[in-house]
Amino acid sequence: MTRRSAPAVLPLSLRVWLGLIAALAALVVVVLGVLYADDSKPGMVDARIGAAVDGVGPPWRYAALATDLLGEPVGAATLVVATVTGCLLLRRPRAAVLIVAGVGMTVGTATLLKSLVGRTIHDGNLSYPSGHTAFVTALALVVALLATGRLGLGGTAGTLLVLAAALVAGAAMGWAQVALGAHYPTDVLGGWCTALAVIPATAWLVDRMADRLVDRMADAGRRERR
Repeated sequence: MTRRSAPAVLPLSLRVWLGLIAALAALVVVVLGVLYADDSKPGMVDARIGAAVDGVGPPWRYAALATDLLGEPVGAATLVVATVTGCLLLRRPRAAVLIVAGVGMTVGTATLLKSLVGRTIHDGNLSYPSGHTAFVTALALVVALLATGRLGLGGTAGTLLVLAAALVAGAAMGWAQVALGAHYPTDVLGGWCTALAVIPATAWLVDRMADRLVDRMADAGRRERR
């Protein structure tokens, strides 16, 4: 029987649904990456959405700039430190590890995909997928998983909470990126799906490694008592 030193970051009741969502999100990332590989212009969907959102004026532009800062190095580091500190204060060490590992894996995956896909915007800047959107969505997913565990929500309610948090965070940052002309809408969708694909998988790995560590420590303790 597996002993837990701390609550799981990916509750058993959410594993099936979030696993399916992660697989679907990964498929979307791959399909969009293939469609827009080595491209440097907006697609049909990008053009329609971009025409309605791109180039907003004050005060919405100020809101977009403020949102964009959350994905910049200083803003991102501040958010990570704040959330990790909160997890430790709540005695959720696994969630703290997931924030660092999951967000790092998400941003790293997005960065790697940019080089592999080669889609560009403006002066040759790699754009697919949106790293800002991936980062904020990943952070929101981890916080939502923590909230789900704290509230003891079941599969349906927990899954809806996690998806709602991801949607709100991803939509806010995605809007800012498109409004500022930093990304195409499909770049934003790719970033959002990247986080949805990476975080559940990373959460499962964190739980599995933590459980194994607890079991090894328990076995070592039993051997010492003998």
